[in-house]
Amino acid sequence: MTLTQSSKKTSGFSWKVLILPVSVFLVVAFSLGPILWQFLTSVKTNEAIVAIPNVYFPSFDQLTLNHYIELFARRPFLRYIFNSAFVAFTSTLLCLGFGAPAAYALARLKIPGRQLILTGVLIVTLFPYILLFLGLLELVKALNLGNNYLALIVPYTAINLPLTILVMRSFFQQLPKDLEDSAKVDGYGTVGMLLKIVLPMTLPALVTTGILTFIFSWNEFIFALTFITVEEMKTLPVAAAQLGGASIFEIPYGTIAAATVLGTVPLVVLVLFFQRKIVQGLTAGAVKG
Repeated sequence: MTLTQSSKKTSGFSWKVLILPVSVFLVVAFSLGPILWQFLTSVKTNEAIVAIPNVYFPSFDQLTLNHYIELFARRPFLRYIFNSAFVAFTSTLLCLGFGAPAAYALARLKIPGRQLILTGVLIVTLFPYILLFLGLLELVKALNLGNNYLALIVPYTAINLPLTILVMRSFFQQLPKDLEDSAKVDGYGTVGMLLKIVLPMTLPALVTTGILTFIFSWNEFIFALTFITVEEMKTLPVAAAQLGGASIFEIPYGTIAAATVLGTVPLVVLVLFFQRKIVQGLTAGAVKG
């Protein structure tokens, strides 16, 4: 090898080395950029928010917590958080409580018309839930469920139940039948085997589907806006959307940003807390053991 060839080889630069880190940086910036902007808006003063040109990174004297203080001083925001948490948590428990046994029955038991049932579940999963709005509105009016937690819990459970059944069924099908046969030999019935053996083995799937259900129920807006009109029973998305300023011409950008940040933090904490279970649940079906 000549000296010229050696110098070219050592001085050569491969752009392939930068493709992966640059791609990761762009994806992270694209995903976290709106969240960071919303957080900065929630801690900036009103003067910094409306300043031209935009203040992207405020200085220390442009930071304030008044928007968060004003949020709790003007509105019962803790009540809104409780309403959203109660509705989301209850509907998630109901989805898992009804969906897991139904999924196990469709995966293991020989039920007449099982394929027809699965087809119906799949169709309901793909059906846009917003098209159910008028029908649900008539049911809520007929059953006098307006301004009641059940007006949200029942629709959220019904909408998320098909997805829960499909996801849990796929996990039940991956479990070896030898374990269930051994449990039957030991005297376990179907219910006992499901509660003590099968469900603990599918905990990642339960956590994954439960978090998906919880996030949908926490963020849902249209049903909560229509079925709940009493101020103390409103959920967090509706309350954040209805925040107003001192006059009809004022838009409280800082207060709205603070409300959205507070509405996002519980979901972030929930996902980080169950991060390992979520990864296990999402990747369990990728590799056959």
